[in-house]
Amino acid sequence: MAQPFKPTPASQQVVEDTAKVMDRTWEKIQEKTFTKWVNSKLALSEIPPIENLDDEMSGGVRLIQLLEIIGGTSFGRYNKNPRMRIQRVENVNKSLEFIKHRGVSLTNIGAEDIVDMNSKLILGMIWTIILRFTIADISEEGLTAKEGLLLWCQRKTAPYEDVNVKDFTYSWTDGLAFCALIHRHRPDLLNYDELNKADRHGNTALAFEVAEKHLGIVKLLDVEDVCDIQKPDERSVMTYVAQYFHAFSELDKVETAGRRVAKFAEVMHSAWDMEHDYERRVRELMQQVNTKKSTWSNATFDGTYLDAKQKYLGFIQYKNTEKRLWVAEKRDLDTLLGNIQTKLKTYDLQSYYPPKGLTLNDLDSVWHSLLDAEAKRYKSINDKLREIKENLRKSFAHATNNFVKSVDAISHTLTSLDGELKNQLQTVKSLGAKLGPLESSLVEIKELDAQCTEANIEENDYTVFTVDDLKFELDLVQQAVNKKTAFIENQIVSRNMTNLTPVQLEEFESTFRHFDKDSSNTLSPVEFSAALASLGISYSETEFASVFNQLSNGAEEATFEQFIRFMVNVTEDKTTPDQLRQSFKAVAGDKQYVTEIDLKRSLLRSDVVNYLKETMPEKGGVVGGYDYEKYLDQVFQKN
Repeated sequence: MAQPFKPTPASQQVVEDTAKVMDRTWEKIQEKTFTKWVNSKLALSEIPPIENLDDEMSGGVRLIQLLEIIGGTSFGRYNKNPRMRIQRVENVNKSLEFIKHRGVSLTNIGAEDIVDMNSKLILGMIWTIILRFTIADISEEGLTAKEGLLLWCQRKTAPYEDVNVKDFTYSWTDGLAFCALIHRHRPDLLNYDELNKADRHGNTALAFEVAEKHLGIVKLLDVEDVCDIQKPDERSVMTYVAQYFHAFSELDKVETAGRRVAKFAEVMHSAWDMEHDYERRVRELMQQVNTKKSTWSNATFDGTYLDAKQKYLGFIQYKNTEKRLWVAEKRDLDTLLGNIQTKLKTYDLQSYYPPKGLTLNDLDSVWHSLLDAEAKRYKSINDKLREIKENLRKSFAHATNNFVKSVDAISHTLTSLDGELKNQLQTVKSLGAKLGPLESSLVEIKELDAQCTEANIEENDYTVFTVDDLKFELDLVQQAVNKKTAFIENQIVSRNMTNLTPVQLEEFESTFRHFDKDSSNTLSPVEFSAALASLGISYSETEFASVFNQLSNGAEEATFEQFIRFMVNVTEDKTTPDQLRQSFKAVAGDKQYVTEIDLKRSLLRSDVVNYLKETMPEKGGVVGGYDYEKYLDQVFQKN
């Protein structure tokens, strides 16, 4: 039976000597790491760095300066040049009291220990300060400090097969965990796949250099502190890794702010395009109308029936071609302006007012002059062809004019909608209910028209409208009601579905309308599946049946809102003015102006950067600076 091992005096001495060496090794590493950490904080106030942690802390001056910086407060009066022991003790006591008031318990550490340069207790105090002011605010899923930081490291390095972070000692000795953290957040700084996974020193050195040069992470550790000892010092590694957490947290904030600015810019750019499209089309329509009026005013008759008949047919052809295009364009312009205002109001932006000469009133004025010119032209032709029966003509004209007035009244109400979207939607639906009686009225007008045809009546001074005109007008107003209903419902969905960008919503809406073949504002299972497929979303037959049944609540068809809600589940916020101000501030690095470099650094697209440069006012006295505060005051609607 083997006898238990009993250490000899010599072997026992070896064990004790080894323990002393290891103890001194981590103490040296901690002292070096903590000294660099202290210097990194002192540098924020341009205070000269310290060289000997024990000596510099013993007087209390550097300790007070450190706590003033990281604590964001002033200690007031203290002994800035302590010569006597009692002055040093007073300084250190003031520092320890400050630490205790910040909720930090310093067990078995007194002012005399620091003044007497007790290395281990000084390191313990510095570690306590690091925990409180650098690591304690790290939180992941309710875990704090060490556990929270470890969980963050594990999550960020999870996609990397060569990395397995279990602790803050052995898991970092090959340098791959440091490289993985950098690559996960900034893949442009190093190529993780090309690393020599066996080169522990090279990987660690690369990570330290990249972190310091590009991320502003102070190199608190040396390569040998991680790679050349059996077990790296846990506290030193935690102190260094915590810098990664804070650096990338700030980076995430800037990128989030950049995305918010990008989304806002997209909305503004879209509204800008709509406004310029409106102005261009109004100019073109007015020019075409004035050209036609000039042609009519210079036209003459040769006195023959054939000439008058030809001019009559030409006028009818105009009404069936150019005039209808103009009517449709005018309706579209009315709708476009309303959509612009609704869009701006949805995002609480300043209302858009067309330039003088291009307002709806200006267009209506030109349009009424066209109607006057039409009436004169039509009457001048009818005077050459007048073989009519007065009562039948009046009856037909009365019916058609009333019909047009009814259609115009509906159209006018439709284009002048304002107020809450819910109230607008109710108004549009009530207008739609008036279309049924108009269809019945159109049947009666067709009967009158047939009687006029039978009587060979080819002219009517009391109206310029035909049955085809009325049908066209009715179809237009029906389309306008349908389009307005769909648009308002879209805006309601846009307001509620804040995770969708305007571009996404437009894409989903156009897809829905494309597959809504019967314009019922619903999709059958086949149509719904085709719509999803066009957006790159596919399911098996069994999966789709389950998804569709759940989405439509068992109904045979899915509504537009159900379709949009479904797409929200696979996509991402209505941005408030305050959020955008904070986002611009973050992109600008807390400056009161933003530069082109700031915008590009936040990963905005080049066209978005160019748009913002063109639209934002310059910051006075700053070359290349743009006043984003003034810009946001201009674009957001004032309450």
